[in-house]
Amino acid sequence: MTTTVKDTQRVIDEYSKYVLNTYTRTPLVVTKAKGSRVWDVEGKEYLDLFPGWGVSALGYNHPWVMNALRGQAGRVAHVPNNFYQPGQWRAAKAIIERSFPGKVFFGNSGAEAVEAGIKFARYIAPGRPEIIVTEQSFHGRTMGALSATGQDKPQQGFEPLVPDFKRVPLNDIEAVKKAITPKTCALLVEPIQGEGGVNVATKKWLEAVRALCDQHNMALIFDEIQTGFGRTGTWFGYQQSGVVPDMMLLAKALGGGFPVGAIVVSDAIATKIGPGTHGSTYGGNPLACASIVAVVEAIEKEKLLDRVKLLSDYVFRRLAKIQAKCPIITEVRGCGLMIGIQLNCSGQEIVNNVRAQGLLLNCTQGSVLRLLPAMTITKKQLSHGLTVLEKALMHYADGMQGEK
Repeated sequence: MTTTVKDTQRVIDEYSKYVLNTYTRTPLVVTKAKGSRVWDVEGKEYLDLFPGWGVSALGYNHPWVMNALRGQAGRVAHVPNNFYQPGQWRAAKAIIERSFPGKVFFGNSGAEAVEAGIKFARYIAPGRPEIIVTEQSFHGRTMGALSATGQDKPQQGFEPLVPDFKRVPLNDIEAVKKAITPKTCALLVEPIQGEGGVNVATKKWLEAVRALCDQHNMALIFDEIQTGFGRTGTWFGYQQSGVVPDMMLLAKALGGGFPVGAIVVSDAIATKIGPGTHGSTYGGNPLACASIVAVVEAIEKEKLLDRVKLLSDYVFRRLAKIQAKCPIITEVRGCGLMIGIQLNCSGQEIVNNVRAQGLLLNCTQGSVLRLLPAMTITKKQLSHGLTVLEKALMHYADGMQGEK
C-alpha cells in the first residue's frame, strides 16, 4: 500500500482521540527499526543517536534478543513468582557475576527499581527515613521516584511529595556531610546524571560518599538505569571509579528493548529482606529474563564493551575539534557512549534541524544535546551523524553571530 504524508497526520489525530497526552511528542511516526536506523510511515530513514532513551543500547531489534523472545514466547510467557522458573536465576546470575556479590529483585521498569531501593533502604534502617539525593538528578515519575528526583519542574502539581528526601549539589562532599543526620538511611546518586544534563560524579566524590556511608551505617545506592549494561564502556558505571554500592538500580539497556527493571542488593542487605517485603506480578517474567540473558551474551560475544571504548575515544576527539571552532559549545562531557554537549543557547532548534536531515538526538535541560548511540553503531554511521550535527551547530552559531 502506498503511504502519503496524510498517514502521519492520521496517526497524530488518532492519538489525540484515544491516547492520554502525557508526552511532548515529536511529529514522527516510526513503523520500522533496525540497528541504529528507524523508518517513518512515509518510508524516510533516520539515523538514531538516542535510540529509545538508551533502551536500545544494542540497537533496535538485535537478533539475539529477538530470537530469545520468540523462543521463550513459544514455551511460556508468564510464571507467577510463587513458583520457580529457570530463566530468572539465569538472569540474576548473569547480573551478579558481572557486578558484586548479592541478590537480584526483578521489576518492570527503572521507576520500579527506584521504588524498591527506597523501600529497602528504609526497611533495613527502622526509624531512619531520610535519603540524600543530588540536585538535577532524575529517578522516575512514580511518587517515590519523583520525590527523590532533584528537580522541581517534574514535581510541580503532585504535592505533597513523599517526605524525607534531602538534596545536595553533585560532587560537593561538604554538603553531604551537613545533610547527614541520625535519621539518614541512604544516599541515592546517579554515577552520571542523564536527564540532569550528563553531569559526571567524580571518583574523588564517590570515594568520599562511600566512606561517609560506611561511617554512618548508611546504604549507598547507585541509580544505574542509564549507565548500566555497557553504556560507559564497563558493565556498570560504578566500575569506572571502583566504588561499589550497596544497592544498584537497573533498567533501560538491561532488556534490549523489552521492558524490565532490577535492583541488585549486597549480601548484607539481602539477609534482611524476606517474603512479603516486596513483590511484582510481572517482574522477572520468562520473556524479560530471556531478554536479559540474550543482552549479556550479545555484549560479551560481540565484544561490545571494547567497542564502546574505541567509539567513545573517536566521538570525544571529534567533538573536541568541533568545539574548538564552534562558539556555542561551552563543554563536552560524559563517559563511554553517554555524551552531553553543553551549549550557551537553546538546543531544541538544533534537534529539530538535524531531524529534518534524518538524524535523531535529544536535548535535555534546555541547552544540553544528549547522545546515547547504540553500542553496535558503525563508525561510518557515527561519523555521518557527527558531520550532520557539526553543520547544524556551525550554521546556528553563524546565525547568532550575524544577529550581533
